[in-house]
Amino acid sequence: MNAAIKNTQKTMTAGEAMIESAVANGVDTVFGIPGAQIYPLFDGIYKQDLNLVVPRHEQSAAYMAMGYAKSTGKTGTFAVVPGPGILNTTAALCTAMGNCSPVVGLTGQVPSPFLGQGRGHLHELKDQAGTLKSIIKDAFSIHRAEDTAAVMNQAYQTVRSGRPGPVTVEMCWDTMATESEFASPALAPVTEALPELNLDALKSAAEMIAKARKPMLMCGAGALYASAEVTALAELLNAPVTAFRSGRGVVAEDHPLGLSAVAARQLWDDCDLLIGIGSRLEMPYLRWGNYMAYERKPSSGPQLIRIDIDPEQMEIFAPDLGIVGDSAQVCRGLHDLLVDKVSPNRDRQEEIAQAKAVAWDALQTVQPQMAYLDVIRQVLPRDGFYVPELSQMGFITWVGGLPVLQPRTYVEGGFQGTLGYGFPTALGVKVANPDKAVVSVSGDGGFMFGVQELMTAAEFNIGLVSIVVNNQSYGNVRRDQQMGFGSRFSGSELKTPDFVQLAESFGVRGYRVDSPQALKPVLEKCIELNQPSLIEIQSERGLEGSPWPFIHPQGKL
Repeated sequence: MNAAIKNTQKTMTAGEAMIESAVANGVDTVFGIPGAQIYPLFDGIYKQDLNLVVPRHEQSAAYMAMGYAKSTGKTGTFAVVPGPGILNTTAALCTAMGNCSPVVGLTGQVPSPFLGQGRGHLHELKDQAGTLKSIIKDAFSIHRAEDTAAVMNQAYQTVRSGRPGPVTVEMCWDTMATESEFASPALAPVTEALPELNLDALKSAAEMIAKARKPMLMCGAGALYASAEVTALAELLNAPVTAFRSGRGVVAEDHPLGLSAVAARQLWDDCDLLIGIGSRLEMPYLRWGNYMAYERKPSSGPQLIRIDIDPEQMEIFAPDLGIVGDSAQVCRGLHDLLVDKVSPNRDRQEEIAQAKAVAWDALQTVQPQMAYLDVIRQVLPRDGFYVPELSQMGFITWVGGLPVLQPRTYVEGGFQGTLGYGFPTALGVKVANPDKAVVSVSGDGGFMFGVQELMTAAEFNIGLVSIVVNNQSYGNVRRDQQMGFGSRFSGSELKTPDFVQLAESFGVRGYRVDSPQALKPVLEKCIELNQPSLIEIQSERGLEGSPWPFIHPQGKL
């Protein structure tokens, strides 16, 4: 606790105390929708003069908090009513769990006498916290007003400790409205120390690495804050660094050692050691292998070292050597142990450059997506954010269709594959980064999951550029039905609105283009304006090239 700040006693409701505790934990923005059980909480938001963004659907509040968290590394916070309100956020919560986003959801409960009674009180669930615990990292309940600060601090501590992930905090309706004397400000505890490193494991890993001829590094979300350390280790080893989704940009993909998934696949067969850093390693062992067969330990491929702060990961997918610890600390330790012990083959850079060139040329067959993505990459600043969606344009970015040049600038949903996450998540990214360019690219199907948030963008002047590719279909489903079900299109073809008129009706600038050449000046204008805007790309149904040969490759190109 910071001894320079003195606590004073202050009369407030427990709901206000929840917000004071959130502020003490660094919260400056809340995404939320008020309601009866959480009025005192929103009164606390008003009194704290926090940045409050009110979406038009509860699921969007949680997605926005996830975008805020994923793009900054800070904890995102949302607030909604209990029961159907918090249940509306569960798609976003399981997505945040999947992509390791630190998100705290604040919610209410029935009045305390009704808790667990099944009487049918407003928004009552049989076991709200238990339901949420089956989805997220943890769910906390504040039963006594005097415990508010302690439980809130524990929640914010939990969300950040170890493998980040979402938690919720609930409080009963009457308890939240209770006025009491609280210590103000409600200071958060000192952050927990990093886990103690197993020095023997670190030394063993260094010995394995020193013997490797062609090592490769593969990053996940757990490496996002360790860019400098990962880059230094890669440069020492002259080893390529890749990622599938969340770890994109840890080493810039225009760095001689940074490469896309497609390029990495060209080098995989000759790799004799893989170093996984904060990653589930979905790409090489599921996408490049048998996606339908579970292996607890790799049955083929190179030796495997895993670096992960979550010890359970070593049991879920067992490496030859596992190091439980902070990615930055471990990579720094390995670098120091290896600095005088390795003599990397400098000729590898030519091999890596060739793999990158082969991959890029091959990706050009996925049209028109690659032509549009090339324009976006040209226009989007190096530190600008790209938020994909479950769409034909989005899938090809997983494996290299859009080079990622800085950590956190590619904000993806992770393994859950949650259709509709992209647009509301991108709004949260833009709220967190108001002076940076943020571009969201959705298909017409996924965009309609959150189309109402155009009003949120307009009301709060969130300068997101939303690109909607309108092919009047769930494009991937339609292709699967065409290829595997004799073109029996069941539920995959859609009628869509006039997106330009729709955007303008919300007070959002609307544009329509039908070619990459037409997109460039419009996108440049929208980014410069830094105002809510929507660009509809007209696309013929079934036109897009398939990205899947690159996501599930059968071998080298």
